[in-house]
Amino acid sequence: MFSPECFEEFPDHTDRYPTVAEVAQSARQLVARYPEACRLRRIGRSRAGRPILMLSVGHGRHHVLVVAGPHPDEPVGGATALVLAEQVARGERLFAATDPAVVTWDIVLCLDPDGAAVSEAGAQGVPGTAAPTLRSYYRTTYRPIAAEQPEWAPIVARRLPESEALFETIDALRPFLQCSLHSTDVGGSWVQLTRDLPELAAPFRTSAAELGIPLQHGTYDALYWENPGPAVYVLPPPDNTARLAAGSENIGASTWCAPLRYGGVTAIVEVPMWASDLAQDLTPYPDAEHALCDLAGLVLDGGRQVTAVLEKARAFLSPPRHDPLRRVLEWMADGLYDMVANSWEPLARQAATASADDDPRRLTTAQVAALNIVARRQPIRAAGLLLRLLHASDDQAAPALYRELDDLFTAWCADAEEALRVRWVPVRHQVEHQARTVLAGADSALKAPR
Repeated sequence: MFSPECFEEFPDHTDRYPTVAEVAQSARQLVARYPEACRLRRIGRSRAGRPILMLSVGHGRHHVLVVAGPHPDEPVGGATALVLAEQVARGERLFAATDPAVVTWDIVLCLDPDGAAVSEAGAQGVPGTAAPTLRSYYRTTYRPIAAEQPEWAPIVARRLPESEALFETIDALRPFLQCSLHSTDVGGSWVQLTRDLPELAAPFRTSAAELGIPLQHGTYDALYWENPGPAVYVLPPPDNTARLAAGSENIGASTWCAPLRYGGVTAIVEVPMWASDLAQDLTPYPDAEHALCDLAGLVLDGGRQVTAVLEKARAFLSPPRHDPLRRVLEWMADGLYDMVANSWEPLARQAATASADDDPRRLTTAQVAALNIVARRQPIRAAGLLLRLLHASDDQAAPALYRELDDLFTAWCADAEEALRVRWVPVRHQVEHQARTVLAGADSALKAPR
């Protein structure tokens, strides 16, 4: 299913992610090569006025909507979008969902171009490597606060122009499948669905195995969701808030759930940048209760240390309303670390009551590893953002604070790489697995009753 020729559209063939501009240029070249099959149009503008572009391939009456770039720190989606577009434009008709006479593929090239611009700015002048490290990644990347994430903002009662553009597109197209292209920093691959697609599990599992990508058995995003297949999670009814993670109680308002009103389904396809085989270790974890307490302490202690440096720098940093990085830091300092740590208390109580190894309340190594990833990610993410601000500041106090924080940041990244046993997944493999999963999802969803 994978079409590596699409990488020829990029300026070079290194193992890297294309920029938003490169994705848009490659889309234009696809339109020029396949003018009868492809159209490119603007479906909206971002808060800063950047265009939100959608590439449509095919003329079928059924629609698959693919959303790339919902989070600017998850860069794989743009490359996957181009692979999918070329696959359909060539008209190879591997199955009905790739027949352009049956299905139109509508591909949003980047849902959050403003966030992508901030993230890409952090990487300017930073040399690429064949195998990046967590340190190089978190020193350059950016993820906005929840209220500025287009898919997530409606959950916290904010309607961004990017969100509105996507909602309007969903209402116009009524897609039988929406695929949101995500990646995770460390772990395995998993799929979150708003309704089960039973025929997706087997090809998803096969693709991951062929490419050496572990499956994520247990994920913070879907701790209490139904789990009909390995690394496949199905969203509970939106009114069943007891089974939703902290902060996602209003998930029914998200763009993910919008296709449900037309009988459609959404698949959130996650692939790891760095793999950790711990993500698929199903052996019972010894003393999980104490492990979760330790991880909660890791989040809180790391958060306090970053916030302590932030407190010293607040006087000379730009105010949050003028700086997106500063907004994220203040948002994280204002209760996010506590929310993450406190959300694991039910799991710790559950683990404390487990007895035998086959007790369903017993947590696996994979589940604990998933929380370990989150516990380490939060302080590292915050430290990376603050280092960017300190590096850019000309205040005389900035260099000393930078050195203090950089020592912590470097140690945390090294500890995470060792504790989680990470290994870089080549970009081509990330893209291939995500594209295969989307195509299998489309095949399954087209057959499913609606």
